Amino acid sequence: MKAVAYRKSLPITHDDALIDVELPAPQAAGHDLLVEVKAISVNPVDVKIRANMAPAEGESKVIGWDAAGVVKAVGPDVTLFQPGDEVWYAGALMRPGTNSELHLVDERIAGHKPRKLDFGQAAALPLTAITAWELLFERLEVSRDKGASGQSLLVIGAAGGVGSILVQLARRLTGLTVIGTASRPDTAAWVQELGAHHVIDHTKPLNEEIARLGLPPVNYVASLNQTDHHWNAIAELVAPQGKVALIDDPAAIDVRLLKRKSVSLHWEFMFTRSMFATADMQKQHQLLNDVATLVDTGVIKTTLAERYGKINAANLKRAHALIESNRAKGKIVLEGF
Repeated sequence: MKAVAYRKSLPITHDDALIDVELPAPQAAGHDLLVEVKAISVNPVDVKIRANMAPAEGESKVIGWDAAGVVKAVGPDVTLFQPGDEVWYAGALMRPGTNSELHLVDERIAGHKPRKLDFGQAAALPLTAITAWELLFERLEVSRDKGASGQSLLVIGAAGGVGSILVQLARRLTGLTVIGTASRPDTAAWVQELGAHHVIDHTKPLNEEIARLGLPPVNYVASLNQTDHHWNAIAELVAPQGKVALIDDPAAIDVRLLKRKSVSLHWEFMFTRSMFATADMQKQHQLLNDVATLVDTGVIKTTLAERYGKINAANLKRAHALIESNRAKGKIVLEGF
């Protein structure tokens, strides 16, 4: 089967940073679905793994997690799907990735693809939707009672992949006042279009931006990037007894700054359930099915921003370069081989 892989951790400008390869087709076992990959999207985790985790000498490593495709075969323990089903998922961090024609995924972390989206539109959503949903409803424990107003959520990095779905979920499913951050006119307009009540500039001190709008301290903060840069401002602008959730990897933050306000700190890592085969692993299957229903009923929309053509090394290198530039908005999708 065709796949895109790497053999060494190299700068994305290097000719061999990503290469086209031929690999043996995998076989489904246990709870596995064998999926014919129709479309993928690219996430910051793809870039981090490629840059920092070199495969063993002489081996090729296939990365990529978001995918939408068609089930070709199932393992003997599968009960949730059958061949021919259209699926979408974000895969598992410790298994080969989705940048391949055929891919194995555990049925318990896959969902039925939204009927109203094509494969490319669908592939833009799984990883970010799982991350945003778990962060909002499981880590921050925000109520889904739309009548429960009076509280606010600040989304730092709202124009990115996770931010783009988090803003929608918070605006459509909760009573929160949603404040997003962006740094350019086009990304600010994107965040506003997704439903943010307010958009502020994260190149300026966030606590000053909140004060400039005359807004009270923020009850919930979702810090999606550059947390270490914004940390002091977050500690100042968060409300007493508020909650802060992170998904990035800050070099160092002084959590003691949260103590006097009794603010709680939460990490969200959507691969935790699959990595540790947690007892509630199948929650991600149901989560993706719930998000598919929200998409099909028009409550939320795909965050696809750009289609980069076929799934090959050249196009994936372009996508990785854009992610590394920190200027991407929404999601980049590649379709077919």
